[in-house]
Amino acid sequence: MEVVLDGACWAVLRPLGIRRRHFAVLDGNLDELVLSEMPATGLSPLLNAIEENLLTPGVRDLIAGKKQGHQAWQIALALLSRDQECRFDHVLEWRSSLSDSESPARGLNRTERLEALRALLNAIDPSEQTLRVDIAAMSESSRSQEQEIGHRAWEIRKLRKQLLEVLGVADDELAQGALGVEILRRAAQERLAAETQSSGAGATLDIDSVRQAHEKAQAEVARIQADIGRQEAVIPAIERAISAIKGEYPTLAYSLKEAENYPCPICEVPIDRVLASQCGLSHKVPDLEACKARLENGRKTLKDEQERLESAQSLLKQLRPELALAKQDATRREEHYQNLLKLREQRDGAWYAARKAVDDVERLASLFEQQQTTEARLDRHQTEIEQVRERIAALQNQNATVFSKLAQKFDPIIRRLVGPEASGEIRLTGNGLSLVVQMGGDRSTSAIDSLKVVAFDLATLCMSIDGDTRLPAFLIHDSPREADLGLALYHGLFHLVHELEGFGSAPLFQYIVTTTTPPPKEYAQAPWLALQLRGSPAADRLLKRDL
Repeated sequence: MEVVLDGACWAVLRPLGIRRRHFAVLDGNLDELVLSEMPATGLSPLLNAIEENLLTPGVRDLIAGKKQGHQAWQIALALLSRDQECRFDHVLEWRSSLSDSESPARGLNRTERLEALRALLNAIDPSEQTLRVDIAAMSESSRSQEQEIGHRAWEIRKLRKQLLEVLGVADDELAQGALGVEILRRAAQERLAAETQSSGAGATLDIDSVRQAHEKAQAEVARIQADIGRQEAVIPAIERAISAIKGEYPTLAYSLKEAENYPCPICEVPIDRVLASQCGLSHKVPDLEACKARLENGRKTLKDEQERLESAQSLLKQLRPELALAKQDATRREEHYQNLLKLREQRDGAWYAARKAVDDVERLASLFEQQQTTEARLDRHQTEIEQVRERIAALQNQNATVFSKLAQKFDPIIRRLVGPEASGEIRLTGNGLSLVVQMGGDRSTSAIDSLKVVAFDLATLCMSIDGDTRLPAFLIHDSPREADLGLALYHGLFHLVHELEGFGSAPLFQYIVTTTTPPPKEYAQAPWLALQLRGSPAADRLLKRDL
């Protein structure tokens, strides 16, 4: 397509597919661009020219949010072509969140949209926007300070209540502010002095010696228990040894008796007779002395083990009463030691509580001081904010002529569409921009609310025709009839625009209406009916084919 901007013709080529080349060439030829192999220029050259020549750099810089490229023109384009999903509900609603539009206008809040509108209408001064940025920063700082004051006030109340309970000071005896802090400080210091004196004047208890005695008693109990354990372990071993010795004793006695009456292994004649008869057949006889020695040794071992058993049993009987006494002594010493520890902890706790009370009083004094400083700073901020608001109001009054001109066009449009008994007003206040239709009172119905927005757009178009805005004399209304606009008002819209078309020797504006409701019959033909589309057949669709 070809776009004429300030008398210069731009050849613009925008393919429908993705990842294809976009061109915007000054004094270019569309046919040559289609066949050209030149690198794609993108749309930036055209958009830069629009923002430089149409919007102007000053207006571009005034519009909120300048991080995205060509954002000013995209916001202006949103103003000139509202989404059908916006339903003409509000004058500052241009792009619906329900649409798939990627316009940056969707990311602006209502205040930012109002500032953008004022910038495009030449109704805002750069210094006013600077002041608005300042007042926003100061307001944010004031909110932060108010939160800080609220949190600190809660902390002061909590700490003050704790100190009253700890120091035993009645609330009605305590003044507010610095005087009350001084009373608490004196009470805390007196309590700390008393606790320090009490801890120093009391009997000094040698807890270390008591602890050592307690540990010694515990060690004695452990020693006796170990001795008892050893004796209880050795007694069964001794008893088993005695039993084994007693089991061997008959065998040793029999061996001795047999040795004394040993028969010859060959002739089975007792050895004493063999020796008497001088028998030469047997010469191997038992060692009688060795047998006697073994028997005597067994008797001695048995006696020793029995004595060990008696000694172990006697020692065990002696240790058990000693263990009971040692446990009693250890328990008594442990109780004494624990009591001394508790007493010391109580004294230390009382002193530390008194010390903490002194510190808390100083912290309370610091909180009071911080609170006073923050409150004074907040008061200064509030005063500065009011001063800035007064300056903004003064600047708005200076720029009020723009909205006065806009209202002078808005009112006759309302009268033309609704009737001579109606009137329209545009009000710019600190709460934003509002449109009012008076007809026996302030009227606000779905049809009237939609009509307000349509009339405002037409009033803006009229100002653009007069050259009083930074917008082109261009406007698109997407299905205004579907926004609950009555049929009579809908037809009146076409008649009004047709009347505007009659002014001047050449077309002064371009107004496009997309609608599913037929316009008045006299306009449902050329040159006003530009394009008629249907869902079927495919030849009546926009691209005349199925995609």
